[in-house]
This record gives sequence, C-alpha cells and structure tokens, in this order.
Amino acid sequence: MKKLLLALFILIGSYAVQAQELEWHTDINKAIKLSQDTKKPLLLFFTGSDWCGWCMKLQKDVFKTSDFGKWAKDNAVLVELDFPRRSSQSVELKQQNYSLQNSFGVRAYPTVWLVDASTKGDDGKPLLKKMGKLGYEKTSKIWLDKANEIVSFYSKNQKQ
Repeated sequence: MKKLLLALFILIGSYAVQAQELEWHTDINKAIKLSQDTKKPLLLFFTGSDWCGWCMKLQKDVFKTSDFGKWAKDNAVLVELDFPRRSSQSVELKQQNYSLQNSFGVRAYPTVWLVDASTKGDDGKPLLKKMGKLGYEKTSKIWLDKANEIVSFYSKNQKQ
C-alpha cells in the first residue's frame, strides 16, 4: 500500500512539475524575439490574475495540465498580459499590457490570442498578425483542439 501511495505521489508530482516548468513571458519584445528565433507563434494570455475567476479556472483546467505543457513547449511562446487589482506592476508593464489590450480589442477576461510575429513592417518593427482567439474551455483537450485548429487554418492559408 505504501508503494502504491508513493508511486501515486510521484506521478502527480511529475505532472505538477511539468506544468510549472512552462515559462510565461511578460516582456512582449523579448517574447517576440523568441517567437522569431523559434518560429513559434505567440500565445497572448490576457488575464486578471488576482481577481478574475474564469482566468484562474482556465489556468487550473487547461494551462496547468501536462497536455497543455507538452503542447506549449512544441507550439507557442507564452506571454502573460496581466491586469491585477491587488498586485502592483511597473509603469512600463502596465503601459505595455494596456497597449496590447487596445490593439487586440480585449474587452473581457480571460482572452487568449494566438499571434504570428514572424514578419516585419516597413519600419523594421515586428507585425503582430492575429491568427485566432480563444477563451475558457472546460478541458485541456477541447482547448487544445481549438488552438490546433487555429494554427492549422492559419498555416494553411498563409501558404496559399
């Protein structure tokens, strides 16, 4: 019985560690550079981390699962754009997040945009092309199916 419990704790712990290993960037410029270097789209997660119940639920039900962890490592550069009410942020981070919120027309939380940052404008600055938008889904499977559909559709249409 003790061996069974130990094995169960190790299994659960490995899933938790895998989900925690994900790196969520907060600096959009560093994330864009990484996106360009790895040729992966950005996943922009607009959240109210300390007050938005649906954001917390999305984190728990999707982003902290091993399925999402595996998918994210292979398919996206993760960016958290937070709008907390109780936690403080630097002025620069607030300005960055509000600017992106306005650019992407975010009106509700959670909102997740998949974004292509691979091209540059005439001024040499990266262009953030919207691939598709997601919100809360009950399970990581449903969420990942929708994310994969967006990535596939966008990739197919870029080649045409």
